[in-house]
Amino acid sequence: MHTQRIRIAGATVNQTPLDWAGNMENIENAIAEARRLGADLVVLPELCITGYGCEDWFLSDWLSEKALLKLAEVIPHSAGMTVCVGLPLRMNGDTYNGTAVIHNGKLLGITLKQNLARDGVHYEPRWFRAWKKGVISSVPFAGSSVQVGDLIYEINGIRLGIEICEDAWIKNRPAISLQQRGVDIIVNPSASHFALGKSLSREQLVIQSSERFNCVYVYVNLLGNEAGRMIYDGDILIAQRGKLLAQNHRLSFNPVNVLCCEVNLEDVSRSESLPLTDNKERNEELTRALTLGLFDYLRKSRSRGFVLSLSGGADSATCAVMVAEMVKRVAASRGVEPFRQILKKPDIQSPQEVMPLIMACAYQATRNSSTETEQAARTLAQSLGATFYSWSVQPEVDSYTEKIQQAINFNLNWNENDIALQNIQARARSPVIWMLANLRDSILLTTSNRSEGDVGYTTMDGDTSGSLAPVSGLDKPTILNWLKWAEMHQGYTGLQFVNRLKPTAELRPPDRYQTDEDDLMPYTVMRDIEEQAIFLKKSPAETFLALHSTHSDKARLKAHIRKFFRLWAANQWKRERLAPSFHLDDWNVDPRTWCRFPILSSGFEEELKELDRVS
Repeated sequence: MHTQRIRIAGATVNQTPLDWAGNMENIENAIAEARRLGADLVVLPELCITGYGCEDWFLSDWLSEKALLKLAEVIPHSAGMTVCVGLPLRMNGDTYNGTAVIHNGKLLGITLKQNLARDGVHYEPRWFRAWKKGVISSVPFAGSSVQVGDLIYEINGIRLGIEICEDAWIKNRPAISLQQRGVDIIVNPSASHFALGKSLSREQLVIQSSERFNCVYVYVNLLGNEAGRMIYDGDILIAQRGKLLAQNHRLSFNPVNVLCCEVNLEDVSRSESLPLTDNKERNEELTRALTLGLFDYLRKSRSRGFVLSLSGGADSATCAVMVAEMVKRVAASRGVEPFRQILKKPDIQSPQEVMPLIMACAYQATRNSSTETEQAARTLAQSLGATFYSWSVQPEVDSYTEKIQQAINFNLNWNENDIALQNIQARARSPVIWMLANLRDSILLTTSNRSEGDVGYTTMDGDTSGSLAPVSGLDKPTILNWLKWAEMHQGYTGLQFVNRLKPTAELRPPDRYQTDEDDLMPYTVMRDIEEQAIFLKKSPAETFLALHSTHSDKARLKAHIRKFFRLWAANQWKRERLAPSFHLDDWNVDPRTWCRFPILSSGFEEELKELDRVS
């Protein structure tokens, strides 16, 4: 008979690839906190010793060798308890994704992942080999040997099994075999990337798994912006026989979070049930994810702040407000000490002192800029407490234009040279804003959104200049909706002028009235086409058939679809060059993390002819 009651702790940690000292400190602090809470079992995330995002270093021998040495350092911290901790394991030239189980100072074994994630942002088969179901082997460890593979563990009469992240999401999952072998507890150490709304499906998986396999199911995810693009929400879920017992507050700024719950293995009604307080409202979830991503990127890149070309438009305003919200939320959670370290300013006492040091914005005018956008930029920056500059780049635009006119012996005009005259304005802004970023030792933010990325509505080496693109994973309607929410519900009244303006590049003369949607198409229509064409992989004709019932003007819809596909094909090279971006939902067009397309192609020539024939 096993012990009837057990205190189970999930421990999420904010790790960094190859940061041995930092990762080990978080792991040891997590175990110590679990011990303080009286835990008998503590579960840490997938690959948390090395970090999940080591990429091709997983193919080296030395990485796994060092991870085993670090595992040996964890073992003494397990006195009187059981610890599950993730690491890579290299055997016979192949690397496996493993979770080690340590009990009371002894390594019992290492369970190896049987199913590798290979969709969306995941490329695990590049680095890991899947372990075969039912196979057990052994590896040398600390002068002896230890079992590895498809294992179960019996500890004080309790039978424990492990699924590692993707293992739980496939039909023939390891939990089926684990139930047949009579396990009481299944733990799932994960590195599951954040996407808006994803936590709801994850929660259902955990609840349903605990019911289906008649067990306690423990899920623990990584936390934070680990390696630059992916954000992990640090979800901890404990469920028993179809009942969710505990869930932590996700997307924390603290490097270590531990949730502990006492479980009665015989009677779920006698298990502890903790209050469920996590907020899953879409705008709030987006804010928490993006601010955490910015904070981790800032501190892990060892930069001292952000610089932004603030145009008065929606995208740059979103970036500015997110930085301010990051400062506010970090200060509320951890005080201003993190910013003292980032800025190397030990005397900082308040978030108000942080903002002008950590955020600088510049409005860069040309003769085509309006007083309305300048007012919107200035009002917003001042309301946020950021450092604000305003200057004109018209002399630079004139200088470049005069040089090329002299070289080609031709005076440029808007009827014949529209794109060139627009782009030189955007590009003329780049050198000076980069200079400001260099002077402040700061990260230059770019402001392109995903809708612009779809169709290449952005100037390379102009508004794309920068080293981080916080909102390029978001479509324009999402950004516009979030800005209104931030003004109305988060107190950012400085957005009042931004939210009144129609999105415009302001690169043509005022008498050639310009808006983004006039140049392209309505953003909501673009999002509909994007969903069908890019994420559901439909042809132009199939896209039309999927959308035509909701559009009264069929000819106009066809024109929009034709334009979208042509611009998508022509602008893959731009998407290849965009700055690193955060993955914020499952509609991502970053070819380095999600959506790959050839730089050169026929441009859907035959498929667009088929669109003309469909009705």
